[in-house]
Amino acid sequence: MAQFKSLTAGSKGSQKKSGKADGERFRPKKSLGQHFLVNRRIIQKIVHLAGFQSSDLVLEIGPGKGSLTVPIARQVRHIVAVEKDSDLTLLLEKRLYKSGITNVTLVNKDVLKWDFQEMDFAPLSKFIVIGNLPYNISSPFLEKFLQNRERFTRAVLMFQLEVGRRITASPGGKAYGAMSLLVQYHAHPKVLIDVPKTAFHPRPKVDSVVVSLDFESSCPRDTGVDEYSFRQVVKGAFAHRRKMLLNSLSGAPSSYKRDVLLKAMKKCEIDPKRRAETLDMNEFLCLSKVLSLTKRPGNGT
Repeated sequence: MAQFKSLTAGSKGSQKKSGKADGERFRPKKSLGQHFLVNRRIIQKIVHLAGFQSSDLVLEIGPGKGSLTVPIARQVRHIVAVEKDSDLTLLLEKRLYKSGITNVTLVNKDVLKWDFQEMDFAPLSKFIVIGNLPYNISSPFLEKFLQNRERFTRAVLMFQLEVGRRITASPGGKAYGAMSLLVQYHAHPKVLIDVPKTAFHPRPKVDSVVVSLDFESSCPRDTGVDEYSFRQVVKGAFAHRRKMLLNSLSGAPSSYKRDVLLKAMKKCEIDPKRRAETLDMNEFLCLSKVLSLTKRPGNGT
């Protein structure tokens, strides 16, 4: 079993002093997009709405100074907290030691490069993810997270307000797009709480929102739909969102022929003149299923 490079509370390293990372003197690093949640009322509300149980295993992304880590650690079985900033890792280690918290494993890694499979101290268990994500990694983290979704039951994540709206959007609006469908294909998203920019230090330029992503209560999907085909169709449809669906998919990298697209749309009762933002999940699933069948060997394109 692989082991974490563990900076857990209570270790000998916890007693080291670090001038750089000593509490109030720590300076947020703009290069890492650091904005620390400091509003206690909102912190308490997030922890409450997350609904943790004593048996839960939690993966926290970007714990920072531990504003969420400390109260959550007192409610759950164990936390694996992944922090890119080595100074913050030392700061949080010191805080956990002083608080007498011993059920937190700190991992000083870039989460975008870290292998989720390293959480093998509980190989048969699933984790809940929580995190105040730096705005600049929201999209790549979501993609990586969804690729590893078998390790998780749900997530409670802070996003820039615009990204949160895109994730939870319904058909017909400007926010609805490829991200909406690719997330909702796997999980049921729900806005938990809006977070104003005044709740952070330093203050960001935009407001944020906390979104829950539930994998276990998501709508069952048609098992006949190939996920790769679904992604290709969705991304192609929104590649030129102002164009009619037929034209947008015709010019997509997947290179569907117009006659094939027309037949598929007719079968799914979709008007080729519609725009992608007007199609709901079931219509995209139908279109993806029909097109994936035409792509199979022996069926031609």
